[in-house]
Amino acid sequence: MTTLLDLPNAQVSPTRPPSQPVAPHPPTARSEQAVDLAAIQGAVRTILKAVGEDPDRPGLKDTPRRVARMYEEMFAGLHLEPARHLHVTFPEDYDELVLVRDIPFTSMCEHHLLPFTGVAHIGYIPNGRVTGLSKLARVVEEVARRPQVQERMTHHIAELIETELGSAGVGVVVQAEHSCMSIRGIKKHGSSTVTSALRGSLKSNLSSRSEFLSFIGTHHAR
Repeated sequence: MTTLLDLPNAQVSPTRPPSQPVAPHPPTARSEQAVDLAAIQGAVRTILKAVGEDPDRPGLKDTPRRVARMYEEMFAGLHLEPARHLHVTFPEDYDELVLVRDIPFTSMCEHHLLPFTGVAHIGYIPNGRVTGLSKLARVVEEVARRPQVQERMTHHIAELIETELGSAGVGVVVQAEHSCMSIRGIKKHGSSTVTSALRGSLKSNLSSRSEFLSFIGTHHAR
């Protein structure tokens, strides 16, 4: 099947301004920094000792190394610039809703450093240019790989799409289950959190907004 990625007239727009990540995310220069695996391993050993464990016993001997590698993977988005995935666009007269539903992700709650897992739905109304559909999924993947709250993640994705594509309208809805609610504290397993970020015509036009929300099957985004 032919996709947008197969089209011969893909090009990079030379006039698009540089991406400006949503505050409080720091500047993209951070992408040059490496994760300090040794420091993480030392911190994990300290935690294990603090809870009364022996980090040198057979079952835990390699745990600090494994945890360090896990954090390197989970926080990889801090050292990447997801906007780069939206730099290749295609001229297209289509001016109706483009929707990619149910993009799976795992992120990390910054309050307890516990994961939250769910799906993101992205819709946008092109303004003369479209992007490859897989690029939207890549944006979600890289934005998710960092410590954050769901609300900020949702707005970050919407801001990237609006800025990089110049879309007439953008809608992002994120639905996730937070392990900080399911395995500790209130312990409400199965509860989900829904957040939304709407821009342009998908915010100001009731008909467009209703179409977007009906297509993703929820009217509870906030």
